[in-house]
Amino acid sequence: MPWIWHFFFSPQEILRDLIFLACLIVACFVPRFADRAFHSMEEFGSRLAERKQIAVFVVFFATILIRLSVLWIYPIPYPQIHDEFSYLLAADTYAHGRLANSTHPMWIYFDTFHVNQQPAYVSKYPPAQGVALAMGQLLGNPWLGVLLSGAAMCAAVLWMLQGWFPPRWALLGTILVMFKVTIFSYWMNSYLGGFVSAIGGALVMGALPRILSSWRAATAASADRGQALSPDGSAQAERRCLWNAIVMALGVVILANSRPYEGAFFCLPVFFVLVMRFFARGSSSWRVTLSRAVAPLCLVIFLGIAFMGYYNWRSTGKPTVFPYTVNEKTYMTMPTFVWQKMRPAHHYSNPQFEDFYNGSMRRAWLQDGVTSVPKAARKAEYIFLASLFFFLWPQLSVTVLTLGRMLRDRRVRVLLVQAALVFSSFLLARAWFNLHYAGELVATIFALATQGLRHIRRWEFAGRPAGIGITRVVAVFVVLLAPFNNDHKTRFNNYEPIEYRVQFSEELESLPGKHLVIVHYAPQHVAAREWVYNGADIDNSKIVWARDIPGVDLQPLFEYFRGRQVWVAEPDANPPRLTPYEASVPSRETASQSGSVSGTQ
Repeated sequence: MPWIWHFFFSPQEILRDLIFLACLIVACFVPRFADRAFHSMEEFGSRLAERKQIAVFVVFFATILIRLSVLWIYPIPYPQIHDEFSYLLAADTYAHGRLANSTHPMWIYFDTFHVNQQPAYVSKYPPAQGVALAMGQLLGNPWLGVLLSGAAMCAAVLWMLQGWFPPRWALLGTILVMFKVTIFSYWMNSYLGGFVSAIGGALVMGALPRILSSWRAATAASADRGQALSPDGSAQAERRCLWNAIVMALGVVILANSRPYEGAFFCLPVFFVLVMRFFARGSSSWRVTLSRAVAPLCLVIFLGIAFMGYYNWRSTGKPTVFPYTVNEKTYMTMPTFVWQKMRPAHHYSNPQFEDFYNGSMRRAWLQDGVTSVPKAARKAEYIFLASLFFFLWPQLSVTVLTLGRMLRDRRVRVLLVQAALVFSSFLLARAWFNLHYAGELVATIFALATQGLRHIRRWEFAGRPAGIGITRVVAVFVVLLAPFNNDHKTRFNNYEPIEYRVQFSEELESLPGKHLVIVHYAPQHVAAREWVYNGADIDNSKIVWARDIPGVDLQPLFEYFRGRQVWVAEPDANPPRLTPYEASVPSRETASQSGSVSGTQ
């Protein structure tokens, strides 16, 4: 995909990268520049990092405060694309104390993208992101759930890195995550997710070294005392193993309820390492292994599976059928995985579905689906470059130079294998890829970047400690350039905002009574700019958005919502219009000529 190189070689990016490169070169020759100031900051950070639990809380609240402090520049976002509205439906459903909503009698007028209308009115997506947004909704705004989940991700990443690295390096790695991925990225400035699966990944990978360390401690204590359990060291190690096994299981459950497909690949190397250690010579006794690790791990995962079965049953009527599967069979004709075949085109009741599912989606699969080696290579190139740009470029890309060293580093080899497995799994799925699909890898990627910086720190150039200067430049530029990395959403998701829908909603909210908005699309309408989305409790909503379907009588809808003020929204007018609907007017064209509330020129 040659167009992706524009991300790297736009004038703004070139200027930024040249300045960064110049500073790296200067750092090689003058590595001790501003040494006193940097040394003071590093000493302060080291003292904070040594107090591990306090550092976790500091990172959590610092993320929240920094993001809130820039609300005047980056205000609370409004939803723009299909997926966001679907997640917000899930949030509203959970905030109402339900897992699913009954099918509405007028559902045909409310049918929309990424939402199931039958056998229940629910979002098609797994529930974890919706739960996070529901927490925010209960606090006053769903975006607060995004904010809290982003802060929780940073705290979880710090806890994870503390299990892999010395405390000061763990804190540095978390600061990189905070400014590179969290505060200014589209994950924070949309409702698409990324943070929740990243929390699950961080819990799994943070628990792994702690469980292995607890096994070693239990084994050593038992060997020293010549018995299976000692009254001190071994028992304490077993308790740590128990709690870390529970934490790992919680991480697995979060992944299963946020990114189940990628999460399965993510957990494969972890379980492989655990099984190998179970059977390793000299490991702790089977009683310790089963009671303090295997049993709690399996129990929590079993409870998570039971919840998923119950959620599926409420949403689809069958414990083993996911809402996503129902949505795929109902609307999609493109295969989910590369080994599946494309199904015949469906025919839908409205032109927007025809355009989206039989038009743009099928074209995307036929163009970019992995159906040949060249297409697989092209998709792999896109995934690599998009991920490199989002997670590492340009500041942390210098750590790629240490990849050869890390391949020989047994300590982080499992992280490399894990990242390779998850990124390989993207090639087996659909043609499209979004960066929040890789949320579970945040802790893994930044653990590798942190290890790379540790190796760079030891570099010397012409007898100078160049690595010290390079790592300082990297950290400074991650912080300084963070506000300018907020455009990933527009780069990787070509959707135009729908400000007018927000404007019309605010105007109708300020008017007395309840309202029914009939959305009338023009023939040239772009299906990606959808307006028909509703909350969980449609009948009691102040504003109900309904689809004007050619050939389908609106009279049953008017009868059902008798007493509401009826409006016509025309998203494709220039500018978009919201006008009163006159039931006595026989044609919608005539109705649209009546007085407009807003959007007129």
